[in-house]
Amino acid sequence: MLITRDNLKVIEETKISFQKTFKKKDLGDLKYFLGIEFARSKEGINMHQRKYALELISEVGLTAAKPAETSIDTNIKLTSTQYDKEINTKSQVEEDPLVDQATYQRLIGKLLYLTVTRPDISFGVQTLRQFLQQPKQSYMIATLRIVRFLNQEW
Repeated sequence: MLITRDNLKVIEETKISFQKTFKKKDLGDLKYFLGIEFARSKEGINMHQRKYALELISEVGLTAAKPAETSIDTNIKLTSTQYDKEINTKSQVEEDPLVDQATYQRLIGKLLYLTVTRPDISFGVQTLRQFLQQPKQSYMIATLRIVRFLNQEW
């Protein structure tokens, strides 16, 4: 259980109150919770998911990849498979094959969780989230670009 207040006296009173009713162990100041790291400073509390992001980068095999300067390429045109079939020629549809849906969805889900502390990737992740059904290779490439963007200096 997390107890937060801007007054230490109230926090201590709350702890004592809970001790009367429940067995509890005080773990001290919050350091790590649900994949989010917390660091207290004079300015306030800093939240980050550095460890989570580095694990994701390693998981997809982009540890040694050159970091992307932006999270998404503004010149990329992402279209649905249905749109491609209706508008484009058959050869254009075949040039962008489908990728494993479960892998794509898992990667987008992990990136969505990272948006909690990385709002700079929100637009790209939200854009790519629209294509969870029948993901094409171009979507996966754009998604991996976001992961490469995370690989910037920590």
